[in-house]
Amino acid sequence: MSEREIEELKKLLKGTLDPEGDAELRRDLWPAMLQRLDARPVLVPWWDWALLAAVIAVFCFFPGVIPALFYHL
Repeated sequence: MSEREIEELKKLLKGTLDPEGDAELRRDLWPAMLQRLDARPVLVPWWDWALLAAVIAVFCFFPGVIPALFYHL
């Protein structure tokens, strides 16, 4: 790369970054975070429960899978 290209690249990179002088937050984010945590409960889809049941069934019917599984971890 030529010097001119390097200087253009530096100029572009500096233009995309936020200035360091404006590092202060405009508002407190913690109340908004608490509101989001209280707003919606954690929902687990039915297919996750079905997958968990299938894994438990495999472990019950084929206990030899458990040592093989630990061997690969």
